[in-house]
Amino acid sequence: MKQLNRPELSALISRITLGVVMIAHSFYLKLAVFTLPGTAEFFTSIGLPAALAYVVFTLEALGGIALIIGFQARMVSLLLIPVLMGATWAHAGNGWLFTNTGGGWEYPLVLVAMAITQIFSGNGAYAIANVNIRKIKV
Repeated sequence: MKQLNRPELSALISRITLGVVMIAHSFYLKLAVFTLPGTAEFFTSIGLPAALAYVVFTLEALGGIALIIGFQARMVSLLLIPVLMGATWAHAGNGWLFTNTGGGWEYPLVLVAMAITQIFSGNGAYAIANVNIRKIKV
């Protein structure tokens, strides 16, 4: 039996999945559903500065885009870990399961694990960081 050993595909799938989730949590959830002022209000209700909502939105949005295209995946993942740990903390009082009212902390913790995995994987073979601009013919 032929063994499947394609770590470059693992890095790609992990990187794109985490990137899509970050974009969904920034553009859709924080911008469209809750709105940025609503997110800032939630942050203050749990004892965080309102301005941090805008920082988190920016990190999630730009980080998601960078992960999808494969730009600085290690650094982006490292920067996203405190954001994801903050989400884990924010949901800690709701219990383990994400299906609990208000969402539990299992899902944000899985995203932390994905970000850690991405730190070890890096950009992978299929990333914009690997494109040699000098070889592109116009």
